[in-house]
Amino acid sequence: MPFVPNGPVRSLSDIRQLEEIPLEQAVTVRNTYEIFASSAQAFGDKTALTFLRSGDPQDEPIRWSYRKLFAGINQAANLFHTLGVKPGDAVAALLPGCLDYHLVLWGGEAAGIVQPLNPLLALDKLAELIRAADAKVLVAYGGEEDAQYWSKAMELRRRIAGLKVLRVAPHDETGLPKHDGDGDFQDLLARQPADHLVSGRTIEPDEIAAYFHTGGTTGAPKLAMHSHANQVFTAWASVQLQGVTHRDVTINGYPLFHVAGVLPASLASLSAGLEVIIPTTTLLRNADVRKNYWRIVEKYGATSLSAVPTVLAALANVPLDGADISSIRYCRTGAAPLPPELAERFEALFGLHVHESLGMTEMAGISSIRSPGVRGPAGCVGFPIPYSKIRIVALDDNGGATDRDLQPGEHGMILFKAPNVFPGFLDSRETAKTFTADGWLLTGDVGWIDAAGLLHLSGRAKDLIIRSGHNIDPKVIEDALGSHPCVHLCAAVGVPDAYAGELPVAFAMLMPDAGDIDEAELLAWTCARVDEPPARPRSVTIVESMPMTNVGKIFKPDLRCLAIEKRVNDQLAPLAQESKTLAALRCTVSAAKDGKPKARVQVPAGMSSNDRQKLDACLAALPVRITIETADPDILS
Repeated sequence: MPFVPNGPVRSLSDIRQLEEIPLEQAVTVRNTYEIFASSAQAFGDKTALTFLRSGDPQDEPIRWSYRKLFAGINQAANLFHTLGVKPGDAVAALLPGCLDYHLVLWGGEAAGIVQPLNPLLALDKLAELIRAADAKVLVAYGGEEDAQYWSKAMELRRRIAGLKVLRVAPHDETGLPKHDGDGDFQDLLARQPADHLVSGRTIEPDEIAAYFHTGGTTGAPKLAMHSHANQVFTAWASVQLQGVTHRDVTINGYPLFHVAGVLPASLASLSAGLEVIIPTTTLLRNADVRKNYWRIVEKYGATSLSAVPTVLAALANVPLDGADISSIRYCRTGAAPLPPELAERFEALFGLHVHESLGMTEMAGISSIRSPGVRGPAGCVGFPIPYSKIRIVALDDNGGATDRDLQPGEHGMILFKAPNVFPGFLDSRETAKTFTADGWLLTGDVGWIDAAGLLHLSGRAKDLIIRSGHNIDPKVIEDALGSHPCVHLCAAVGVPDAYAGELPVAFAMLMPDAGDIDEAELLAWTCARVDEPPARPRSVTIVESMPMTNVGKIFKPDLRCLAIEKRVNDQLAPLAQESKTLAALRCTVSAAKDGKPKARVQVPAGMSSNDRQKLDACLAALPVRITIETADPDILS
């Protein structure tokens, strides 16, 4: 049977009532394949997936029924089986938002293990991830778009011996062009049985269903393993806390390589019979989709919307222009803290209260959800999912977890035990760092629990700014700076300091109509609203755009590099009066392979010993590793 909510969740007692039923009776589905078999039987020709060809609401979409989706999943699983994929073998996906992605995801899990890949990663990183998973097959998009899908796929095929690459033709492609891959995905799919698994596989709940990579921009790849039981439980719990049914319509703007797009947004919805809308291949990065978003909501009668806070911030600048969005009953965000002023603005503009959730790859995409009808301030991420256990423990001086439990209302590291906690990373050494000795998941999130049992999120422990042993939550600074009416997005990070260890600094992206606002005004505004003197930022830097991850989160490692770059260049500035050579010096900072910022200062060949001594003395005062490189003088001019 499809998943159905047992009733609205409005209090902790509602969670406890759900838990009165033994878990094995509450969740009887054993694997993700059974979810789709059940949905196909229950909903048949009802629309499961709607793909928007463009951001124009008037364009005719492509629709797949639950029956068609399940048939395609069977065909995909059978195709992978014929290509030698067995349980324990991986199928990698390098795809944009598209219908075929769902066949690769769920067919891959029915045949073996699916490995969704972030297509914007560099080739070296993609190759590293595929080798780590020992993927046998790569299904890749046959177009280029901004990620250069097919070019990357062909290079990966060249680099990785034995890797079979199947091409997914773009939806608007005519004919079947020749290509250098190992076959056309849709063509090969059509040759496979659609009503059963030819392997005859029985999938046990504890078998691995997927590898999701975490991070992915710096350092070695970390592949998180999900069991079928993990993913099934996430789907069930999401349905219970969100109260969704087959009468609902949702727009999934999350990338399908990301756990949020795959599990809470897709699997949970499809387990309950919802219509899931995929807004073009580029999803909510599509400017036309954002421009017409409210018209899309109106046309398809969307009952819920979900997006990361940065996307909500972009949508807040899109006027309704008469669009009827009364169908929306639920608005949810996650993946990053919600600025209070954005929550207030969204409700004032559209009448939509933004509900937050906490999710992570290590908990198969969901840890807590603020359910419909449960209001709360920004940072309140709702009730922990049923059958879970939660602890809030004190932080040590380095932002790590201690074994000292805190009382309600006290801020500390969030620890979880739950049925959807993953079995670990493919690399057991990484697994050991992720759990306490007695099996609690170290989330890295900082938060607190209120008297009603609601979890409140403060930020990430690794984002803490540690000034002279004093832990500063960057959210305190971000809330203050973000309350300025001219600030569109903002973030605070720590910059190395020889005396204090770190000092807080902030970055701001302004509203389009901000006018002549300057950095000094923003700094004064922020400091006046941060009560604790050590937490007041030393500077606010206005930037034209914020560095973003693929799912719309502000990418703080890049901001730390910018902060260090500014710090070093400020240190170099007094040397400008000393000589022409010293006046030309500039520092650049980038993240090294270990993820730590690396600063470089280029000097001309033949630099005088006197100038070099002045430079060395200037840089010696900085607690930053700085490489001095010799370059042609023309480079510095």
